[in-house]
Amino acid sequence: MSTQDKPPASSSSSSRRQLLQAGAAGLAVLAAPAIVRAQGAVKLRIGFWPVAAGLPFFAAVDKGYFKEAGLEVEPLKFAGAQQVMEGMLAGRCDGSANGTGSANLAIGEIAQPGLFKIFCTNPSNAKYVLDEFIVAKDSPIKTMAELAGKKVASGPGIQNVTLCKTMLERAGAKGATVSELPIGQHVAALVAGQVDACYTLEPTGTVGRMNGTTRVIEAGVVAKYILGDPMAPWHGGAASLTTEFIKKNPEISKKYIAAYARGVELVRTKPDEARQFMKGYTAIEGKLTAEVPLASYMLYNEFKPSDVAYFQKFYDLFTDKGIFEKKVVVDTLLYKA
Repeated sequence: MSTQDKPPASSSSSSRRQLLQAGAAGLAVLAAPAIVRAQGAVKLRIGFWPVAAGLPFFAAVDKGYFKEAGLEVEPLKFAGAQQVMEGMLAGRCDGSANGTGSANLAIGEIAQPGLFKIFCTNPSNAKYVLDEFIVAKDSPIKTMAELAGKKVASGPGIQNVTLCKTMLERAGAKGATVSELPIGQHVAALVAGQVDACYTLEPTGTVGRMNGTTRVIEAGVVAKYILGDPMAPWHGGAASLTTEFIKKNPEISKKYIAAYARGVELVRTKPDEARQFMKGYTAIEGKLTAEVPLASYMLYNEFKPSDVAYFQKFYDLFTDKGIFEKKVVVDTLLYKA
């Protein structure tokens, strides 16, 4: 063979080096922890509102349940539930954490039918407290009816405002004026005398009570005034995934829901351990975490007909008030494995 027929030495050695490098890289990936291998995988962007009801999600993130399932989850904090829904509509969020207003989600469903599926709700009532009316500690107001003609703040968004106005009407508080205010400002607004009362969500009531500035005049108010039974389950918040994400990533969706369910189980079986994960996500931390009342949780496969019926009654209020331009059927929104 002539010199011209021989392959260049540099070309041959270069090929061997590339092959060896590729093999080494493959071994390195296989040897890496699962979370490192998952970094190139699909990321779930989950919107949350900083209320106590989001606890299963917070716990699942900080306990590493999602990482253990090989998932990359990015928590996105929003000022209100309405913004979470808008993020889902715009494609900036792949889902919502518990505590995101169910009625806010329904408005997104009306705007874009088939937008999401609910896989977990956080029903609350007089026992599992999330919702309440609070006043300044030294306020003379003792009952809901005494809020007639008073200035009342509610959390932001159409769900909070509609519920607040309706509950005041049904409690006999005629002439009360309702304004929107971020829940993180409720205690300060009462202390400053800017409003006479607030319709708020935990942990706000606990923060005000523990620092000696506010007190609760009635809790579990939606179950009583909207559903007609203080012990009825108010499915006011919901964890969801967008239908688009579920269709594109069915297996990842199943893994996410299973990992999220581990967060729910932790809250149910080890509430004291779970409570610590409110820190960093809500306005409550330290010793205050032991005092916050916890919502209940209901996974998609735990719904009974009566639960769906109460959920539907809640939605029907918004149809009756003209907030929903058409009836939203709850059963069609529930995730089916």
